[in-house]
Amino acid sequence: MKASNNGSAKPATADLRRERRHFTPPQKVALVKQHLIDGMAVSDLCDKHQILPTQFYQWQKQLFEQGSAAFERKDAKNRGETIKDRKIEQLQAKLINKNEVIAELMEENVKAKKECGEL
Repeated sequence: MKASNNGSAKPATADLRRERRHFTPPQKVALVKQHLIDGMAVSDLCDKHQILPTQFYQWQKQLFEQGSAAFERKDAKNRGETIKDRKIEQLQAKLINKNEVIAELMEENVKAKKECGEL
């Protein structure tokens, strides 16, 4: 342990800790691009941006695993939503029709009961 001026003990590892930084997704892509497209060495990139090589390789792995999302058709998601919307509209129309039929049957039932003298 390392002693400070005021006599309290402080772990030596506290001096070695780096401040945690957060990289945005575009920044991560730019770093991986510098390696893959520009040919910059991973060690140079990591030294320049003060990151560990394992972190860089994790970002690269994520990019490759999720890269297919960049090539997905934008309207594919919309098509799924429109199919759901159409199904919802069909079900709502069916429900409205059912409610109308039930109302008609109830009305006929009340008329029949009045004619029979039950009401």
